[in-house]
Amino acid sequence: MAGFITQESIEAVKRAADIVSVVGEYVKLDKRGSDFWGCCPFHGEKTASFHVIPEKNAYYCFGCHAGGPSAIKFIQEIEKISFPEAVELLAKKFGIALQYSENGNAEYKVDHTKDDLKSLYNRLAGTFNYLLTQTDSGKKALSYIKTRGITDDVIEKFKFGYAPADRYWLKKFLHSKNFSEELLSSSGLFSKNYRDICLFSDRFMIPIFDERGDCVALSGRVIPPADESQRKYINSPETVIYSKKHTLFALNLAKRSMGEKGFAIICEGPMDCIAYHQAGITNAVASCGTSFTEEHIQKLKRYAYSRENGVSTVYLSFDSDGAGQNATRKAILACRKAGVAVKVIKLTGGKDPSEILLKYGAETLTMDVNNAILDSDYLFESLMNEYPADTPDGKARISMAFFQYVDSLQTDIQKETSLEQLCQKLNLSSQAVLRDYNNRESARSRLEKRTDLQNSETEENIRKGMELRVLLAVIADTNQFELMRREINEDVFESSEAKQLFIILEDCYQQKKLSFSSICEHCKDPKLTRLITEGVMSGEYSQNTEKIIRDGIEIIKEKNLKRQMDYIIERLKTLKNPSTPEQIQEFNSLMKEKMNIDRLVCSKKN
Repeated sequence: MAGFITQESIEAVKRAADIVSVVGEYVKLDKRGSDFWGCCPFHGEKTASFHVIPEKNAYYCFGCHAGGPSAIKFIQEIEKISFPEAVELLAKKFGIALQYSENGNAEYKVDHTKDDLKSLYNRLAGTFNYLLTQTDSGKKALSYIKTRGITDDVIEKFKFGYAPADRYWLKKFLHSKNFSEELLSSSGLFSKNYRDICLFSDRFMIPIFDERGDCVALSGRVIPPADESQRKYINSPETVIYSKKHTLFALNLAKRSMGEKGFAIICEGPMDCIAYHQAGITNAVASCGTSFTEEHIQKLKRYAYSRENGVSTVYLSFDSDGAGQNATRKAILACRKAGVAVKVIKLTGGKDPSEILLKYGAETLTMDVNNAILDSDYLFESLMNEYPADTPDGKARISMAFFQYVDSLQTDIQKETSLEQLCQKLNLSSQAVLRDYNNRESARSRLEKRTDLQNSETEENIRKGMELRVLLAVIADTNQFELMRREINEDVFESSEAKQLFIILEDCYQQKKLSFSSICEHCKDPKLTRLITEGVMSGEYSQNTEKIIRDGIEIIKEKNLKRQMDYIIERLKTLKNPSTPEQIQEFNSLMKEKMNIDRLVCSKKN
């Protein structure tokens, strides 16, 4: 009902909403005398400065000075919602029947736009699900997702759907259900330039729910074989009910499991998250088309708390390419600064959870989760692959990068333990490490100066990479990209720069803007842009271009097959005497894949 919440109703909610129980759902509170204390949910801190006083029904943080005189104010701040929304949320929680009037304080006026939009999206998610599962038009999409191993139970759990090919259908359908034009114009469902045309047409639909289970957005994937000019995914724009930095895909399904297991798994995208749930790993969530944010961390800190261990823990499951490694490092630092413990899942035998689930089954994916490594071990492994650990300069660079991790830790014991680990890993004296740590800014400045002097050498090393050389030849003659994309995709590249450049070429191709200038505009890495410019302008690839590209593609494919074979052989060694049905099935699957690769290699030789 629209209108103003009465003052009597507001007072009833204030009386009923116990401040300790409300705050306690977001913060671990310890009782000291008659009051309660905990670590502030509004900023990262090492010691508890967040004070809750039941007698006054109030809270206050002595660190960031967030505070208020009621549970209503707390909910407003923590959930980033309006005063009436906070009142209605608490009223529902504590069973208070609210009264409304036609006039009153402007602050108490209820705007039901958010409720109406959620009602619209909930209804639409149900309609798309029906079209997928119960109609002939949805059979193509249903067949596609079944080939990816998605079962009927998972379809129902995630409410997958199908958007019809007719772009004008949705507007007509929603008008017939009495949704107003004003509401539809703010829904994010239609083109800004053509108001009657739906964003989603002939796509497999993935609804995005908020943590309370209301649908707030949609993601639509093309259904193979698709028109290559289409974007693979189209996602809802941000609206008053949908903010990417606050929303985690599948949190509504995963939050209970997080509490039971004491940790959360965060993935790069919904399909990775879905694969974990298919495997019975139900504490997985994913970001929605954005990086892993501080707001996401605060939500997971609340839900992934282990009362047994007294800590919240996040397992990171990002891609293993250069971009994924950078995202993992950033996420580790952000989580640690927020007081969240971290482990990293290292996927074996596939580029993502979906591939591993299809190839090897749920047991392998579960084993990868159980074998997740400590964030410090991951950082050492990553940094020692990036810098030589057997040279003084390499040790210095590893140490400087690792110091950022040490800075993010919450306690002196954690910091000291990590510095000791650094000494052991690099065979350094504790005195030398401690001196550089205490003077880390000046030490970092010295290293940066040396890095600037070495930039030209680094660019020369990049230039010599075979994968990049093939891609530069393609840029010199963009007509050859048709040949390349038929033969390979970004997953076969070993070099992160080459993978990045291939993705740029694919994006330009999809947008029908495959030209030298467009490629340079899409490239955000100045060094890579310079490499492209120098490579093309030098004329190095103006002769025998097609031969360079064809030969390069074959070498890239052969190296990719070798990496696959190396993994299979290592995995077969660990399954030398398979005993369980799952192990036997995986062993047979690996042997079959090995024979396929052997056959492919033999055919190339002949």
